[in-house]
Amino acid sequence: MKRLLLAALLLVSGSVARAQMSAPTFKIDRGNAAQDFSATSAGKATLLSDLAAADTLSTPAIKLANPFVAQVVATALALPLGNAEPASPSPQPKFLYGSRGDYRWELGLGASLLRFQSSVYSASAVGINTSVVYFTNEWFGIEGNLSAVYAPTIYVNEHVKIATYGGGPKITWRKQQWEPWLHGIFGGAHAQPQASGSSRNSYVIKVGGGADYRWNPRISFRAEGDYVRTGFFSQSQNNFQIAGGFVFHF
Repeated sequence: MKRLLLAALLLVSGSVARAQMSAPTFKIDRGNAAQDFSATSAGKATLLSDLAAADTLSTPAIKLANPFVAQVVATALALPLGNAEPASPSPQPKFLYGSRGDYRWELGLGASLLRFQSSVYSASAVGINTSVVYFTNEWFGIEGNLSAVYAPTIYVNEHVKIATYGGGPKITWRKQQWEPWLHGIFGGAHAQPQASGSSRNSYVIKVGGGADYRWNPRISFRAEGDYVRTGFFSQSQNNFQIAGGFVFHF
């Protein structure tokens, strides 16, 4: 019996001693434990588990089949060619005719020489000749024409002054640098000096043509010749007029 009690005591004392040796020794430090941990190498190490978790949460990158082909970025400033909106059409030009394209309006300004012959007096008068044309299509226009010429003194303090005005059709060929044309003007005329028993006013019929040389799209040079018929002094006069100058297209 004594032997059994002795063996039991020895066994209990050995277990207590082994437990004291294996148990950790806790040492309470009232200082900053986080500061001590950050000073160690373990605090500076990046945990592999954190990296693995972050990698699993991130979206996997898409690998291109060809690394040398750049990705197409569709933004408001750079759209793919297939998705790009068509460009808006250019505004219509101010001209509209022919293979060259031309303007609807033209203004002619130039010098004029009228050879006037009648039973009362005759004169070679020099002045200006103007015209305005509106083209309804490529070859047909409506013209307004005004001419005013002056001659030297034929009577005491009397100068020859003849003005013609009117309108009519104009036909032209506007596809070449040289533009030949024909026109007819119907209107009125005014002449001075006045003969006794007759009016200063008369009808006028002007028929002729000319050619314009297009220097640039806006300016042409013009040469013109016309037959001019008037009815002053209760008679008919057959006159001839030549003119030359510039034409402005707009």
